Amino acid sequence: MKRYLVKDLMVPISEYATVPQGSTLSEAVIALEKAQEEYNHTHYRHRAVLVLDNNKQVVGKLSQMEFLRALEPQDENIDRIKEIRKFGFSSKSIALQQEQYRRKMPVNSDMYTSAIKLKVEDFMQTPSEGEYVNENTSLETAVHQLITGRHLSLLVTQKKKIVGVLRMSDVFAAAFHVIKEVEATE
Repeated sequence: MKRYLVKDLMVPISEYATVPQGSTLSEAVIALEKAQEEYNHTHYRHRAVLVLDNNKQVVGKLSQMEFLRALEPQDENIDRIKEIRKFGFSSKSIALQQEQYRRKMPVNSDMYTSAIKLKVEDFMQTPSEGEYVNENTSLETAVHQLITGRHLSLLVTQKKKIVGVLRMSDVFAAAFHVIKEVEATE
């Protein structure tokens, strides 16, 4: 049975979608599309863009969720509606309130035009301490780290330098392969 290490499964930074700090969401979307076209290692596509500082070090990650949040209109009343959750209102009830409020708002056909001008720093997620994993970590430990941290990916380090991204989709594929291998030997 093959024993996988993180470095066996990671996507190297050179093959991942990256943009420098100060880039717009539009530039990040283009970088993501380009990386998806060029990366043919597996059938799983990239779902995030890494943000790099001037020293080419990762300072943040912009996932599909952050891209979509950038499209959400920023409005005090929408934020107030979200706050009613603390009073026990259901997600469905809150969504209905938001939808009713949005119907009364003027149509914002310029939503995408204004969003593409926004900077990635305003929406990126800064990696937490639990989102780093050493390249020599075992598959089993990486699985535990993904599950306990509820992460979709981990930043892979080599001597404190980020060298790649370990995606949940690649970990799942490897774990699935090991399960099939074990079953074949039973």
